Amino acid sequence: MVETTGGGPQDGAAEVLDRPLPDGVRRRVVQIAADGFGGLTVTELPAQLRQYARFTPSRRAKFAGNALASALESDPLFRQRIGERLREVQPELTGALDSGSPPPAADPLDVAAAAYVLRPPGWVKLVAAAGEEAQRADAERADEESRAELERLRAELARTRERTRSETERLRAELEAAKKESESLHRRLRSALSDVKRGEAALRKLRGEMEAVRAEGSAQVSAAESESRRLRARLGETEAALEAARRAAREGRSVEDMRVRLLLDTVLDAAQGLRRELALPPVSVRPAETVDAVEPGRMTPKDIAARALSEDDPAVLDQLLALPQAHLVVDGYNVTKTGYPQMPLEKQRLRLLGQLARLAAQSGAEVTCVFDGAELAAPVLLAPPRGVRVLFSKPGVTADELIRQLVRAEPPGRPVIVVSTDREVADGVARAGAPPVASAVLLKRFSRA
Repeated sequence: MVETTGGGPQDGAAEVLDRPLPDGVRRRVVQIAADGFGGLTVTELPAQLRQYARFTPSRRAKFAGNALASALESDPLFRQRIGERLREVQPELTGALDSGSPPPAADPLDVAAAAYVLRPPGWVKLVAAAGEEAQRADAERADEESRAELERLRAELARTRERTRSETERLRAELEAAKKESESLHRRLRSALSDVKRGEAALRKLRGEMEAVRAEGSAQVSAAESESRRLRARLGETEAALEAARRAAREGRSVEDMRVRLLLDTVLDAAQGLRRELALPPVSVRPAETVDAVEPGRMTPKDIAARALSEDDPAVLDQLLALPQAHLVVDGYNVTKTGYPQMPLEKQRLRLLGQLARLAAQSGAEVTCVFDGAELAAPVLLAPPRGVRVLFSKPGVTADELIRQLVRAEPPGRPVIVVSTDREVADGVARAGAPPVASAVLLKRFSRA
């Protein structure tokens, strides 16, 4: 709406804008004022703008925008001076506005900003038209952006649905595989339980047979001790008679010598008869049969444990250490670099040896920890903990070779357990009869304690 006060319809100065300047027009107006600001002297500037006299046009537009807009609206003289500067910079546009026919190809915002500063007749309509045009352009741009965002969201939704479908199919396949694996594990568990029960039954049978053999051996020992006591009594009587004969000989009693000799012969003959009469039957149990070993076709405790537990269960290590006279050989750096590789080597050794000391105290097994000493610049100052033997390999000898030497040094039949993840070491000690255990199993055993 255009209001006129006191002048004719062609007087642009009498026209009043009944609404705020559109944002686009206001920015162009501030920029025109900031650009024309530099051509004025300090005395020509309004008092509130003089502090920005040394600013560049871009800084004036940024920091003095509100002051510039207020001065253009309230100070006609300042607006006139800015208009003169604008006429010098854009003569074509300002001339067209003065003639009442703005260029059709010009930017509506530039036309509106110039009309606001110059105030030609009909400038309010130009400003209002520019504002409407800017709003329409903003609306069209926002609509275009909304349509583009909608298309993007639709594409993203389609991709999300496709990923969800693929993920669902994958999860279903994994669920089916897990079900099959669970069924297989249940079957293996039932088979292992059956094997354990058969092993327990065989063990109970062996214990019964052993108890019977022990009872029979105890009875035979008791009979032999009784017979030994009787023979000792007879021997005592014979020694007494012999002593009497000796006394009679010393006294020169020849008749008594004859009687003693006859008695001695009788006793000797009786002793020989008793030996034949009291001969014990052949022993049914030999000493070699009392040694704890595995006969062909029988399962060892290790076999039973391995079939009942998984290979990475630390309970397998406990069962192996519970064997009589067990010897645990540990590949030191293989264990520490598996469990805590980020620590310095010295702290790795101290931490491992402390854990092995507790394990040795709990299990009662012999424990030997082997470290590779080939790269040591000087001897290691280390006090081995109680119950743990610490060895470093010599120059030119690896820790793996030292472990194999330790295994070969043990007598056949003694349980030797080697802890190492090195496949070459594990295969070598397994061929020598020592069961290998992965380093991760020992670390799990430490964490459980």
